[in-house]
Amino acid sequence: MPSGINLNDRTPLYEQIELDIKKKIEDGVLLPGSSVGSQNDLIKDYSVSSITVKKALSNLVKEGILFTRVGMGTYVAEKRINKLDFSRHKSIGLVLQDLSHPFFAMIVQSVEERAYELGYNLLLSSSANKIEKEESQINHFREMGVDGLIIASLSLKYTASDYIQKIHDENFPYIMVSYIHDPDYWYIGSDQEAGGYIATEHLIKLGYNSIGYLHVEKENLLSEVRKNGYYRALTEHDIPYDSKLIYFLNKEPHEAISDRFKLGYKFGKEFKSLAKKPGALFIYSDLTALGFEQAAVEEGIRIPDDVAIVGFDDIQIARYSSVPLTTIHQPADKIGRKAVEIIQKRINGSDIGNRTILKPSLIIRDSCGAKKKAASNPAITSSLAI
Repeated sequence: MPSGINLNDRTPLYEQIELDIKKKIEDGVLLPGSSVGSQNDLIKDYSVSSITVKKALSNLVKEGILFTRVGMGTYVAEKRINKLDFSRHKSIGLVLQDLSHPFFAMIVQSVEERAYELGYNLLLSSSANKIEKEESQINHFREMGVDGLIIASLSLKYTASDYIQKIHDENFPYIMVSYIHDPDYWYIGSDQEAGGYIATEHLIKLGYNSIGYLHVEKENLLSEVRKNGYYRALTEHDIPYDSKLIYFLNKEPHEAISDRFKLGYKFGKEFKSLAKKPGALFIYSDLTALGFEQAAVEEGIRIPDDVAIVGFDDIQIARYSSVPLTTIHQPADKIGRKAVEIIQKRINGSDIGNRTILKPSLIIRDSCGAKKKAASNPAITSSLAI
């Protein structure tokens, strides 16, 4: 078996190489200023591909453990002085998909406030929409000695990724604030299906019987869960489900999650040319809805007169759009605060449930047409909280 490599270990090979090099530095086998060997030497020593070696070395360079000399190789860095040892301080690591995402930005604020109140340092990292960086940051925080982790993962699968499975199996205190379907894992968030149901039922109560759903990528599990709520509302109100009213939006591989505004905008530009136009749309997220709204206004499509829309998330900018957006409110403040409290309980060994589901609520503004309809039909006023 290659030096430092355990093929029976589910830990990625590049991580095993990183750990092996770190151990050699700690044990004095590799001294500051000494070469770790050429890439070809490391490929032979570890019996791995060049890509694996490059990834391991790149991560160690980013951490400041190694440094490179152009054309000469990779060397052990001098020991850093006064490096803060977080294992001696109460600390929580927060790993996010994208710091620019408005929903997660709201969670960050409440996490920071509650962590401070409970006496924890908060270490914040953005994975910049790169799954490999997310994994690296989780490992890095653990090596720094954080007490627990709050994670907004990029994974869109039904099951947890390998590294989430690993920290779960090791019983390390963590909590997911991004949706994860598997009930065995630690998660806090809103009832996503209920949110889809509330949004769709609201449009039904307004008298719409042709309601579309603006779905993002087909592989996006969260979007599918919200669609389930949409489907259930139609079924319970005896409105036939029409697959032609489900519109899938697919982002380009290089696009970030926050670029879903662009997806909504693109669909808004195409809306006029649809052979069958719904009278209302439940849209996956506020960002997507706001993109659709901007394009619709540019194309002369009147909201809500030509098409009513309801978003999801209740991000702050939604209330200030050209047509204030009706949306499903996710209690981001409560999610962030409770996430910290759950981590604290797990650190202290308290026996608590692993899933905390909060109830979403409807925020009625102008984009759904409720106020206009209520003005002309008093019966609607009695059924809606306007």
